[in-house]
Amino acid sequence: MANMQTNKTPMAEQAPEVRSCNFREVALGYTLEEARNEAKRCLQCKNPACVSGCPVGIPIPEFLSRVAQGDMAAAYEILSNANALPAISGRVCPQETQCEGKCVRCRQGDSVGIGRVERFVADWAAENGISNLAAQPKNGHKAAVIGSGPAGLTCAGELARKGYAVTVFEAFHLPGGVLSYGIPEFRLPKEIVRREVANLEKLGVDIRLDMVIGKVLTIPELFEMGYEAVFIGSGAGLPQFMKIPGESLIGVYSANEYLTRINLMKAYQPESSTPILHSRSVAVVGGGNVAMDAARCAKRMGAEVHIVYRRGEAELPARLEEIHHAKEEGIVFDFLTAPVSIEGDEQGRVASVTCVKMALGEPDASGRRRPEPIPGSEYKMAADAVIMAIGTSPNPMSCSGTPGLERTRKGCVAADEQGRTSAPGIFAGGDAATGAATVILAMGAGKHAAAAMDEYMKNK
Repeated sequence: MANMQTNKTPMAEQAPEVRSCNFREVALGYTLEEARNEAKRCLQCKNPACVSGCPVGIPIPEFLSRVAQGDMAAAYEILSNANALPAISGRVCPQETQCEGKCVRCRQGDSVGIGRVERFVADWAAENGISNLAAQPKNGHKAAVIGSGPAGLTCAGELARKGYAVTVFEAFHLPGGVLSYGIPEFRLPKEIVRREVANLEKLGVDIRLDMVIGKVLTIPELFEMGYEAVFIGSGAGLPQFMKIPGESLIGVYSANEYLTRINLMKAYQPESSTPILHSRSVAVVGGGNVAMDAARCAKRMGAEVHIVYRRGEAELPARLEEIHHAKEEGIVFDFLTAPVSIEGDEQGRVASVTCVKMALGEPDASGRRRPEPIPGSEYKMAADAVIMAIGTSPNPMSCSGTPGLERTRKGCVAADEQGRTSAPGIFAGGDAATGAATVILAMGAGKHAAAAMDEYMKNK
């Protein structure tokens, strides 16, 4: 009998006034009783729409059924067979627009908390030493993966399960890509990332660090080394700026740089040697998840933080949960506002930001109403740091020296839905092929590309 409780089972969190001063995880997770209670809300639909909304194709009703029965080992086996990184996706996947957004329970109340239960099952398996991963007999074929972010790790895991000898080439000194450098500790503890990477290494995946493909090695050289197929999952780490006066002042960061200093280099720790300005007042430009992450980090570093967004609250692209948490933590939202210049002091440091108020006009090519400046509405906002979180694009370095590899107008690697590119044996997925998107979409792309690479190497 399904649990007809209308609302999701609440999940405990740190209080806003406590968490805004530390980098510990905000959400504290379900207990066993809470996870089972929430799983029982699943109606076990004959044609589950939630599965169609999952980029990695998790058989959601099946794993929820096992949780409801209290069989966590079976639930984890089902979950991990479909998803190489369940503890990560359970935390950062935008379920509200994917699996949970299609749940029939949304018609009268909240969807089933699929992500919350997924997180519980993955954590339960780790706490109890249960793993569905073991090194597979090798089939004699080699594949290379560029980048150890969500797309690369998923692709590597899928190929390793099929018996391929997989080498992941990571540019940084730690694996994880955006999972390590981009997403803050309070949303995704790095211990979780290390744990998931260790699980893939148990499958036999070889991860080589400090390997900048395009500099240390090129893709043609990888083929010369005996790799039969290459997956480009190098992400979209090239930041964008507004090209307004003052962007070269001390205290202007791209969100990528700021978050990398905080997350990968641990600038928030007192003993860290990584330099970062301990600002009093920070303006974060943008309205996506990256903007929320940067703003919430700056708040924890002791600053008063304003999010400056040129559209209204209804147009914010960030997850509702992240917006809610940011508001609870005291971050100020300046909607329908855009910076037009950044002013500095005599030392060349940020002193203020000149902003203009905006109004929403006619829809643009994407269907969103275009923000237009209101004449005479300029004003100065006090700030000693500005973080630009207005988007990123793929860095072309990893593809340099690769003949026949087509790129899109926006600089992405041109690839079809299965990750196939214009160059034989080269596949691509995630942000490198689509531009900046979500972790779970990158994971889905890695999974599809692995299937296409398997087919290619078998028939080569």
